[in-house]
Amino acid sequence: MGFIFLSVTSIGEKYYIVYLLLVVLDIVLAVFITNKSEPSSYKLTWLVTISIFPLLGGISYLFVKLSQRQPKLADSHYRTKARPMLVQDDDTAKALAEACPDAYNISRYVSDYGLYPVYRNNASEYYPLGEIQFEHLLAEMEKAEKFIFLEFFIITKGYMFDTISELLIRKAGEGVDVRLMYDGIGTGMLNSKKIFRRLEENGVQCKEFNPFRPMLSSVQNNRDHRKIVVIDGRTAFSGGTNLADEYINRIQRFGHWKDTGFMIRGRAVRNYTIMFLSLWEPLGDPENYERFLPEVEDDKDAEGFIQPFSDSPLDDEPVGKSVYMELINNAREYVYITTPYLILDEEMTNALCFAAKKGVEVSIITPHIPDKWYVYMIAWNNYPDLLKRGVKIYEYTPGFIHAKTVIADGKTAAIGTINFDYRSFYLHFESAALLYDCPIIKDMKRDFEETRKKSQLITEEECKKQPFFRKIAGSILNMFAPLL
Repeated sequence: MGFIFLSVTSIGEKYYIVYLLLVVLDIVLAVFITNKSEPSSYKLTWLVTISIFPLLGGISYLFVKLSQRQPKLADSHYRTKARPMLVQDDDTAKALAEACPDAYNISRYVSDYGLYPVYRNNASEYYPLGEIQFEHLLAEMEKAEKFIFLEFFIITKGYMFDTISELLIRKAGEGVDVRLMYDGIGTGMLNSKKIFRRLEENGVQCKEFNPFRPMLSSVQNNRDHRKIVVIDGRTAFSGGTNLADEYINRIQRFGHWKDTGFMIRGRAVRNYTIMFLSLWEPLGDPENYERFLPEVEDDKDAEGFIQPFSDSPLDDEPVGKSVYMELINNAREYVYITTPYLILDEEMTNALCFAAKKGVEVSIITPHIPDKWYVYMIAWNNYPDLLKRGVKIYEYTPGFIHAKTVIADGKTAAIGTINFDYRSFYLHFESAALLYDCPIIKDMKRDFEETRKKSQLITEEECKKQPFFRKIAGSILNMFAPLL
């Protein structure tokens, strides 16, 4: 806007020259965007934006694409330093190919393109609610002897944070290396620095990832959406739960908050340790990763295979989305999905609908009480096409469901921080664990079925009865979904 104002005022009566130049720019960019190798929904959004806002659309696109990432973020050792420490064990890969032949290819993809190998003989536990996970998390952190790494998107002051803070301060006093990393928008814009100052004064290292800066920059889109806790390199927690009281139902913001998480013990924790260090290191001094990667014995009684992985917006490889797509495409009997946000592009919509057309039971649980009204409208805009093709959609009647899980045929599953939306698939740092023939998949399935009993089945008739204004608003918002 400043550029246009200065251009017009400097040229004076010949302001139309600026307008013509901008129109030419829009035409050139429209051709460029159409032929660019990006998701069709993203391209369409920009084409619509340029068409509706001819004076600002083209310049906005150029600004977003030309603005540079922060040097520390771009120069991180996310791949170069982590790669040598993440080598796939051939015997484990062969065992997976024999035990779960349908899952072998997706596991190899995650290892090759997401960097993170698969492991076997790791113990695991599933938590159907954030408050249950919180209890086990506190108990495990009490046992820490060497280090505790915590990484969260949202941290807000309250019972949950205060309880963990006291534990971390005490552990730091015992000589445990305690580190806390939080996102600059998810947490940084919600809190003053005071709540972390006390931790730092008592030996806890705190770092803000990608701090918010009051200027337009595409790097502000690259948020750390992960939720990870690593204890001594032997135990790890992850899932959808952040450090805020609503996640454990100490307070109610959107009815009952339904979240899920899990714990793993064994060599697979190595992946989470490296995930944490790969983002922590660019914010400070170089790290010796090896000292945080202890030798861990296999649990011979633990069944199945676990493959924790991370998805980075810096490598242009949508690992999280590809994993979800593969689980949906390979399902033979059913696919159970829980997600707080259902903002689908054409590719994902086609995958879900085609699975349903093949006779696969596709069931999705979304919130009945949303935390973002505009996302809720976009989700309802997607419902009719899915329902017509046999996809079953349920809304969690007691409140808000924040869990991010996909279960395919009771044999393969994914659980972590990845939502079914553009931001999780393309813009955020995310993490999840792929599970193959693990006992906790049965627990996840059981929990899904219990949650479904508490949820309302959405019908085509209900979609038709939606107010006209709501339908129009959902359609308009859906055009700009990749930018929301």
